[in-house]
Amino acid sequence: MRTGHSAQQRCAAVRITLWASESLTRRRSTAVLALLGVLAVAAGSRAADAPQWGQRHSRNMISSETGLPDRFDPATGENVKWIVPLGSQTWATPTVAGGKVLIGTNNDNPRDEDHKGDRGILLCLNEADGSLCWQLIAPKLSDDIYKDWPRAGMCSPPTVEGDRVYMVTNRNEVVCLDLHGLANGNDGPYRDEARRMVPADKEPLPLKNTDADVIWLYDIPAEIGVFPHDSAHCSILILGQFLYINTNSGLTGTHKDVRTPEGPSLIVLDKATGRLVAREDENIGPNIIHSTWSSPAVGQVDGQTRVFFCGGDGVCYGFEPVSSVLADGIAKLQRLWRFDCDPTAPKENVQQYNGNRQVSPSNIKSMPVFHNDRLYVTVGGDIWWGKRLAWLQCIDATQTGDTTSAGPIWAFPMQTHCCSTPSIWNGMAFVADCDGNVHCIDIETGKPHWTHKCDGEIWASTLVADGKVYIGTRRRDFWVLAADKEKKVLHSVRLDSPMAGSPVAAKGVLYIATMKSLYAVQQSAK
Repeated sequence: MRTGHSAQQRCAAVRITLWASESLTRRRSTAVLALLGVLAVAAGSRAADAPQWGQRHSRNMISSETGLPDRFDPATGENVKWIVPLGSQTWATPTVAGGKVLIGTNNDNPRDEDHKGDRGILLCLNEADGSLCWQLIAPKLSDDIYKDWPRAGMCSPPTVEGDRVYMVTNRNEVVCLDLHGLANGNDGPYRDEARRMVPADKEPLPLKNTDADVIWLYDIPAEIGVFPHDSAHCSILILGQFLYINTNSGLTGTHKDVRTPEGPSLIVLDKATGRLVAREDENIGPNIIHSTWSSPAVGQVDGQTRVFFCGGDGVCYGFEPVSSVLADGIAKLQRLWRFDCDPTAPKENVQQYNGNRQVSPSNIKSMPVFHNDRLYVTVGGDIWWGKRLAWLQCIDATQTGDTTSAGPIWAFPMQTHCCSTPSIWNGMAFVADCDGNVHCIDIETGKPHWTHKCDGEIWASTLVADGKVYIGTRRRDFWVLAADKEKKVLHSVRLDSPMAGSPVAAKGVLYIATMKSLYAVQQSAK
């Protein structure tokens, strides 16, 4: 959910400003420019794409979109622009950019009769009507179900920049795709799309215009030996010419040891070529209690850019960004900052605590959110294997070194697990927990303004947009609450299937993915 204005909008505003100042008197120029500024802001708020998960770089789950509906009804079509069927399991969050909507799902509802069976699918749909533009098809990692869980599909949300789509597939491959697919030709340098679309024991099939165009591919398991646990789940962060990527490192199927303990949890690729240029070297692997769930964020502290990453060991790290590429070899990311989110938890042989609901290490399944020199992180026991306690932590991000003791500002306790990334807006933090509670918290004091109990578990994250809080549950209910210090329920509606992905807003449209459908919701649509 990108907020603010694009580079093109800012350049346009500057050109208008220069023209006005040359053509009008100083007094009239000031008035005209003020009006143009208002109009530019209004246009920008209704014309922004959502090219990656969360607000650009910071990962804050907010949007500047306005005019979004506070209610909709699929039964009557009220405020529903279109509904598109997906597969049977959709764990991903949609991305909207360049007139396209991209969403990962599975292949239980095949779009191509030549490709049947369990596959990971990335659908690229037309923003106007939801029609299919192209799809990326990836066979399963079939040698071990704990590397690529059956029917889970593609769980990672893509990141779009210009006409390039960056994505981590269900096979833990990093791919750079052409936003326009093969309809405008096979751009390369990668040319082996047909081979990669079918299992190894099947013959390749002719490519079609509705197939994805892979520009380059980096196979994480083949290159550095790191496999995902259950599924790959990464939202790629773009910073300059580099991609920052969670490798999804996790346990074996026995849940007793880490599959590749020496492997990195965070890597950096050159976005033009897919070349590996840097990796973390913090020895995170041995202390992963289940898997590496989080994706990196960026913040500016005293004019210095920091890349924040939450490891599967329950520790937040701040790294210096990569500034150049070594001519030979792979650089080591330089750590600036370290914060242990649960310092009193067990730190050795952590996998032995799997299944212990009272005592266990903590892990982080959400993304860190950077806002005004603070980092907001949800942390707690593993949802499947660990203790139930969880917290939303507010951390001072301005320090350096090990800030475990000096860094905490406040911690808001939750009595159950939490998978959600918080939304920080207007002095409030909105966050959901797995017991179905949505919390509104004062970001200065860490005290709650209110808590609302929804029906069913919540794995998704809240989206705050247009003065409203949007959230879906795993019991099929979608809720709309007022983004205010006083609790107010605006609407709830039961949809066709559970929700695990988060809602996004772009160009006046709210996109909601259930397990089986993608809804485009717009004021006055029917």
